[in-house]
Amino acid sequence: MEYRVIKENDLFLLTDERGNITENHQYGLGLYAKDTRFLNKLNIKINGEDPILLSSKADENYMATILLTNPHMENDEEVVLWRESIEIQRKRFINNGVLYEAITLKNYSPKRITFSITVEVDADFTDMFIVRGFQTGKVGKRTGQLVKDKSLIFTYQGSDNLSRETSISWDREPAKVTETGEITFHFTLEHAQEEEVVLTIRPQIAGEDEIEILPMTEALHELRTSYKQWECSTTKVKTDHETLQRLITRGLSDIRVLLSDVGYGPFPVAGLPWYGVLFGRDSLITALQMLPFNPEVAKGTLRTLAVHQGKENNPWRDEQPGKIMHEIRYGELANTNQIPFTPYYGTVDATPLFIILLTEYVKWTGDFALLNDLQPNLDAAFAWINEYGDRDGDSFVEYHQESSKGIANQGWKDSADAVVHRNGEFAKSPIALAEVQGYVYQAKMGMASLYQAVHKQAEATLLKDEAALLKAKFNEQFWMEDKSFYAIALDQNKEKVGTITTNPGHVLLSEMLDEDKADKVATMLLSDKMHSGYGIRTMGEDEAAYNPISYHDGSIWPHDNSLIILGLSKTGKQEEANKVMEGLMQAAQHFEYDRLPELFCGYSSKLGKPVKYPVACSPHAWAAATPLTFIQSLLQLFPNSPSKEIHLNPCLLDNMNELNVQGINIGTGILSMTVKREDGQILVSIDENTTGYKVVSSSLQRIDL
Repeated sequence: MEYRVIKENDLFLLTDERGNITENHQYGLGLYAKDTRFLNKLNIKINGEDPILLSSKADENYMATILLTNPHMENDEEVVLWRESIEIQRKRFINNGVLYEAITLKNYSPKRITFSITVEVDADFTDMFIVRGFQTGKVGKRTGQLVKDKSLIFTYQGSDNLSRETSISWDREPAKVTETGEITFHFTLEHAQEEEVVLTIRPQIAGEDEIEILPMTEALHELRTSYKQWECSTTKVKTDHETLQRLITRGLSDIRVLLSDVGYGPFPVAGLPWYGVLFGRDSLITALQMLPFNPEVAKGTLRTLAVHQGKENNPWRDEQPGKIMHEIRYGELANTNQIPFTPYYGTVDATPLFIILLTEYVKWTGDFALLNDLQPNLDAAFAWINEYGDRDGDSFVEYHQESSKGIANQGWKDSADAVVHRNGEFAKSPIALAEVQGYVYQAKMGMASLYQAVHKQAEATLLKDEAALLKAKFNEQFWMEDKSFYAIALDQNKEKVGTITTNPGHVLLSEMLDEDKADKVATMLLSDKMHSGYGIRTMGEDEAAYNPISYHDGSIWPHDNSLIILGLSKTGKQEEANKVMEGLMQAAQHFEYDRLPELFCGYSSKLGKPVKYPVACSPHAWAAATPLTFIQSLLQLFPNSPSKEIHLNPCLLDNMNELNVQGINIGTGILSMTVKREDGQILVSIDENTTGYKVVSSSLQRIDL
């Protein structure tokens, strides 16, 4: 990454590798909260000059550490500061709405040295949509700055009638402070002596609770404790496959940094730096990927999205009753209704995904109480699918943009060029996407099984009948016999959009495909046309719109692959699933910190190492959770609380001999197991099963219960 980002709850810091926030940077560096940039400058100088970067790392996720030193400095042929005399360490983290930064100076010169460190700060309070160049509009103005009690305070009055302020404080007596944002400290250090100055930076919005600033050591202890609690609450994985082990560790750590909570439980934001808010689709899919590791994330996501479920017909926000939101923003432009993200509802898949997550959560946990609590939301979601989603009564759910500032394509491939005919013409809406029909089928069949468990037979029968009709019509109208594959979509004229893409691969997980057609879908997805060696491309080579460096038309998205992997496992195609996993793991070794990014380019692995996509988010939630789905896939683990069964059929990758998984939360207990390869056989031992559920496997003879 050419940037450094740290986050805690809804505050995040985006800097360059030196740890600086420089003005007019292409990435829009800054300290952000509630979609407002509370700091647009944060630089340090030594004797008025830029330090030299030695190292920069953020592998701990919640903390960034940058190591710098001084350049050589002379004045009239007299040495002021010999090069590399001073080690400058910047260590920062965020806790409870406050950014803490310790700047530690150490003298490696043999003699006493006197020098100055100047911290340059400024706050422009710019809305994130303006920073990113997406929008202009009526905004407020800076109302001044004030130096007070070892603090510099910048203030702003927004066009939304909210006052905002950024307070920068320090714990050392400064030599000079200017209202324009220069804070200078003098240091005199003996050989090997070190001293530090601690900065605390606190954004504040009028009407919100006053944020308490803790001593830095106490704040860091509190933050580390929360990370340890997260580690204790998640499933533990140990394996001799080193790459997979690193990916699991990194993925769980990244998910933790991406968690937020607005009062209804933890949920994952989409990704950093630009999508650090609740997203319908992204948060739901990430929570679904997380179920074997921490089902509380699913519960928090469902409760939070339920609060924002659509309640009215509002074309400006693409809102309809029962619809699950796409994205919410909290900045000045949103507050003044200059953009429709308050929240914005332009997503066709979040509503069925909401139902899928609820059904899968209950199957994993047996928490029918949550199902009862969310029954009104569930009813409204199904009503939206049948009344608003199916715009023309043909059983397919379609989308069409109503908002003048909304999104044209409203599936997960939401760029303007993502749904394109084989002749290169963009499909026109209303558009029915293949994977969305699969989601609807899975939602109806999943909820039917839960209704049967609570003796709501009439409701279950109705959903199964609707699902059966959808399955028949889907296989009739989406299947392309000449391509032995499904169309990505039907356009406004109900004509097939025949470009070969990954979208039908998601339908494997829904189990809506006939067995012979599922086989053909798997064959296409694993062909050289689609599989690069590093993963499955979003669009096949040789298609008219194929572009390996595009956002959605030939790139590789880990989460896209993960849903296909789970679908392959669920339909008994484990060898194919393993091949996709192996490719992604090979790719991950070439990215910083073994972190799978949001996406990467779709070039063949035969051409060399994977090519980075230039503006991919990293960390990104559903990419971080992708390796977690590898574990569920390898275990072929699918619990079913209504039948009190755990369906399990473990296997290992070819270059893997042991997999130990401890503390999987199922029902009200836990399941732990060890999978080993011995003498060419896969042996499985259930180390603990307090779930009360029966383990069901096609290979019971291999399992030691």
